[in-house]
This record gives sequence, structure tokens and C-alpha cells, in this order.
Amino acid sequence: MDDVKKYIPHRPPFLFVDEIISATEESLIAQRRIRPDEDFFQGHYPGNPIMPGVLIAESVFQAGAIHLVNTLSDGAVPPNAVPVLVRISDARFRQVIRPGDVLTIEVRLKERMGKFFFMHGRVTSEGRRVMTVDFGVAMEAGDEEGASGSPA
Repeated sequence: MDDVKKYIPHRPPFLFVDEIISATEESLIAQRRIRPDEDFFQGHYPGNPIMPGVLIAESVFQAGAIHLVNTLSDGAVPPNAVPVLVRISDARFRQVIRPGDVLTIEVRLKERMGKFFFMHGRVTSEGRRVMTVDFGVAMEAGDEEGASGSPA
């Protein structure tokens, strides 16, 4: 998880990427192990724990931010930059995620327009497609103290 923390300002309990599996100029693959003691399982749902879809999506958005910071070296990412989600489209959920599942999160950069980066994300677990989504992220300058602004 320490490698992940080098790239984005998110921290537990709102960090939904555990490790980077592979990264290229075009894409990034990351993982997230879903632990039985996750706070969100206390209320979603007692006796039938299911990871909220919005948090599965958040893992994709965080992986996208990691990919941008990891690959952009042309000054496109301001110092102390924070990822800001600017668009979500065509989100599709196909499987539920339960304690013990492992998410494999893949993100791919589709287009760049100035400070905006449009990406495609896909989540699988044990070979099953869990979610797909298209989204946009802007990398905004953070405060002078460090990357502590709004999360993606």
C-alpha cells in the first residue's frame, strides 16, 4: 500500500487500491482485497455484506489517478496535484462483491484534452466482470502543505 500512497492523497479508510500490479504508458492494473472487517459492511448490509457499488467505482477512479501521476512527465500534473473526478458515464455493475473477494482494477487512458483525462475502467474478480465505467479526471493543484485536497 505504501507504493500507492506515493501517487494519490487518499488514505484509509478511503483508500481503495492496495497495490499496483503492472503499469504501462497506456494502462494500469491494480488490486484491492476486500477484508471482512471493512467499515462499510457494518451497514451494507448486516448479515448479508455487499460492497457498495459506489466504492467499487471509487477504486477505479483512484487507479485512474495513480495511472496519471505514474505516467505523466510533461508537466501536466501540477505540484501537489489532487485528482478531481469530472465525469462518470456508462457505469455498469454485473456482480456483487463480498468479503474475501479480490478486485482486479484495470484503467486505460482514452483521451486527453488539456488538464482533463478521459479513461475507461474495468473491474474483475476471479475472472468475473464486476464493473465497467468511462470517466474523466482533472489533476488540480493542491495546497502548499501537500496533496490534501478533494479525493477522486
